[in-house]
Amino acid sequence: LLGASCVEASGCFAWRSIAGLSMSTVRMPRSSAFVQTLLLVFSVAATAFSGWAMNSRPRLVDAAVSATSSAGECTTLEVALGGNADLLTDKQQGLVASLLQLKQDHLFTDWPKKGTDDENKVSLVEQLEALDASYPGGLGAYITKARDLLASAGAGDNPFEGYTPSVPSGEDLVFGDDEYVSMEKMGIEAAARSAFVLVAGGLGERLGYSGIKVALPVDLLTEKRFLHMYADWILGLQSRCRKATGKTSLELPLVIMTSGDTDAPTRALLEAEDYFGLSPSQVHVVMQDKVPALSDASAQLTVKKGDRWSLETKPHGHGDVHHLLFRSGLATEWKVNGVEWAFFFQDTNPLVTHALVPMLGVSVDRRYDMNSLCVPRKAGEAAGAITRLEHLDGHSLTINVEYNQLDPLLRATPGYENGDVNDPETDFSPFPGNVNNLLVYVPTYERVVSGPDQGVVEEFVNPKYKDDTRTTFKKPTRLECMMQDLPKLLAKELGNAANVGFTTMERWLTFSPAKNDPESGAASSKKGSPPGTPGSAEADVYRAHAKTLTEVCGVAVEAAEPQTFAGTPVALMPAVVLGPDFAVTSSELRRKIRGGRISPRSTLVVEGEGVELIEDLDLDGALIIRAGPGASVRVTGLKVQNKGWKFVEASEDAPEEIRIRGFQLEKHETKVIEVTDPGRWEVSPDGELKRLGDEER
Repeated sequence: LLGASCVEASGCFAWRSIAGLSMSTVRMPRSSAFVQTLLLVFSVAATAFSGWAMNSRPRLVDAAVSATSSAGECTTLEVALGGNADLLTDKQQGLVASLLQLKQDHLFTDWPKKGTDDENKVSLVEQLEALDASYPGGLGAYITKARDLLASAGAGDNPFEGYTPSVPSGEDLVFGDDEYVSMEKMGIEAAARSAFVLVAGGLGERLGYSGIKVALPVDLLTEKRFLHMYADWILGLQSRCRKATGKTSLELPLVIMTSGDTDAPTRALLEAEDYFGLSPSQVHVVMQDKVPALSDASAQLTVKKGDRWSLETKPHGHGDVHHLLFRSGLATEWKVNGVEWAFFFQDTNPLVTHALVPMLGVSVDRRYDMNSLCVPRKAGEAAGAITRLEHLDGHSLTINVEYNQLDPLLRATPGYENGDVNDPETDFSPFPGNVNNLLVYVPTYERVVSGPDQGVVEEFVNPKYKDDTRTTFKKPTRLECMMQDLPKLLAKELGNAANVGFTTMERWLTFSPAKNDPESGAASSKKGSPPGTPGSAEADVYRAHAKTLTEVCGVAVEAAEPQTFAGTPVALMPAVVLGPDFAVTSSELRRKIRGGRISPRSTLVVEGEGVELIEDLDLDGALIIRAGPGASVRVTGLKVQNKGWKFVEASEDAPEEIRIRGFQLEKHETKVIEVTDPGRWEVSPDGELKRLGDEER
């Protein structure tokens, strides 16, 4: 027995040479307690002697027996690894043993003898080790969950079995009316206790753009990137909050969730642009994990084609953000520091900046633990819908239900036999469209993500089967999770005490994402659906800003006829950009801009909190008004007429971010009023800029 260790499992003993000099497997029946004790004493003595003899610490084998064959033979870890076990640490051996028990033998079958591909063998196990560490509960939990979900998917189980749907409770807001203004007032008071979470794990490939999506310019008037615009928005809110609270050093935290594809370029962009004016201390970047791909219904982990030493991994989904906020400690840090609200938003919806403040007011007023931003939705529209679901056992959820699941669910419910249909009074479905922006109450949120599930929301699997046996896949699948499924975790931790609702705002004001390339956008447009291209999102920015001027400022904005670029009709003129730092609420906008006229061929850009007043502007051409830090500018009765700017078809040699819009901008003549020096300034009707003296202040 000298120099050997013994592990009992499955009715047999596996004998392994500690020194790695020899190994054999001996079949023995279970013995008496005395014999087993004697064997254990010999085993410990042998282990100690071998460790001393090799001038190294004794190696304790976590698991020597991996599986029992149908014939009842025991296979040791050493046999399973073809004599390569000594290449691995004790911890790695334990992981391999657990994977063998989970029937992942294919990962280690036919390993060449020690001395061949040793680095590759260790590399494979290190990949497994990293995946095991990143997933709560490890690979064992991942594989076990996957088998359960794949079995359910294969059986065609109904995920809504036992649930009855109904119209949920929420708030419908109309831009500029009394209720909207009231919610804005409550929201701006709470904004000083808010944090922001930007979900930015995507590349721009789907848009026809090779970079990260947050680096894409929002519009051609300012050429500001999405990340720059979001930074301006946060800084604008932060400035108002500092003035309201008197806390001159107040910082509103921003968390950016990246992926393996976007992490390095996102960090590089922040560094290169000096964080777009944000303090590095208020910005935190967390990278979402990938999970192993699954090759069949037994949840076998997939290796890459042509490379047996590399595992295929896939994104786990943006639902990872909740676990990352727990794992990073940020959720707890927020709670300790008095942050009460966290707003989760997507990377390329430029209109979302209009949504937070009134939505925050609704959450404060209704004491929501979670509030989903919604837009009016047509019945049958290919968009998820917020729905209340009540189970037979008494628990309930207010949650997103995908459009292809909603209609059959409703048809199977008494009172909804016609399925998802429009309300005759509103001409919209009573089930509002979810746009995947969430606002959570941090004290509740932190408690929930710090629970046993560590922020891991309920996962799902969506395999594409090869045939009716529903056991093999066309391509590997994986477990996925979605940010908007947080209500399931809230319900699990809080039961029916979780207060979940929604806020619906007009689509033109809050939702126009850039998500499609020009070809896909043109096809979508022909079907009567929003194109969702960078070009259409840009046009919707201009339209939304122009409409806000009409709705609350009394400006006469004359619309131009739409133009068609890259197969998609877009209404680009007049083009208006009101920087998110210029006015953060409709009340502030109403106070700052009063009356005036904008012709259909005009472009207007207004940026800077210090632009205090634009009154009776008469614009027929291109005008830019900017106020730097410490500068205050008032513009009264200004009349501008010049050649202006014009949108034309994009040239073939235009930069990529231009080509994917289908158009480019020709700048012929521009009136620019830009004040960088601190102080109070006034622009006369003829465009003359002058500083106000002390006697005029």
